[in-house]
Amino acid sequence: MSAPVHTVRAGEHGPLLLCLHGIGSSSAAFAPQLAELSAHARVVAWDAPGYATSPDPPEPLDLDGYADTAAALIRSHGTSAHVLGVSWGGVIALRLAARHPGLVDSLIVADSGPGSGTDPAKADAMRARSAELAELGPAAFAERRGPRLVSPHAPPALVRHVIDTMAAAVRLPGYAYAAASMASADLRGELADLTAPALVLCGDQDRVTGVEASQALAGALHKAAYVIVKDAGHLANQEQPAHFNAWVLSHLDLVTEQPEGPSCP
Repeated sequence: MSAPVHTVRAGEHGPLLLCLHGIGSSSAAFAPQLAELSAHARVVAWDAPGYATSPDPPEPLDLDGYADTAAALIRSHGTSAHVLGVSWGGVIALRLAARHPGLVDSLIVADSGPGSGTDPAKADAMRARSAELAELGPAAFAERRGPRLVSPHAPPALVRHVIDTMAAAVRLPGYAYAAASMASADLRGELADLTAPALVLCGDQDRVTGVEASQALAGALHKAAYVIVKDAGHLANQEQPAHFNAWVLSHLDLVTEQPEGPSCP
């Protein structure tokens, strides 16, 4: 049984675009997408189970559990969806496409990778995060981790927003479940089998997952375009929203049928 989740929605027309946030965030991460992309799509951003205003899941979730919860959310709209995932949200999006291919029209994977389970040291560090959160509490945890998610030259107001979003979003046990799901994730063996067309984006100053991880994703996926977002860190969708949104719209135009418009050559 999938866990219930809180969502923020914008837009009345167009394809469904489901937005899945990173491990230290919430639906608030997608404010620029909800504001700008809602003129072209029905944008839905979730608070993952156990995050922000979503209730704690009744039992621990693994990566499949998060993917199945996202699938249930798509089904509740009576349609399939384009799925935009940032970092951990991108890993969920990829597993969602593997488990429920009929629900995923396309993928937009930003500043992500195949999971922390690809490297034992990264997996151990990911698992240790829940103890760090328990020791520090959400506010101090966010003050320590938030600034690294954007580029060194990010505006102070954005840094503050990222920190405040994280502090309001993360709590136990939800964060511990998320960290464990990320620590065990290694999607390298299933990427080539995904059929949904994908757009892979990465900030050129991403200091968290890094450019190489996004390049590896794009290279492994069957149908993928790869874009570097200049002057952006790990949260490219927030740091350079105009450029990010333009690429997302171009992707949606390419993969969405438009019977009344001119045909593609």
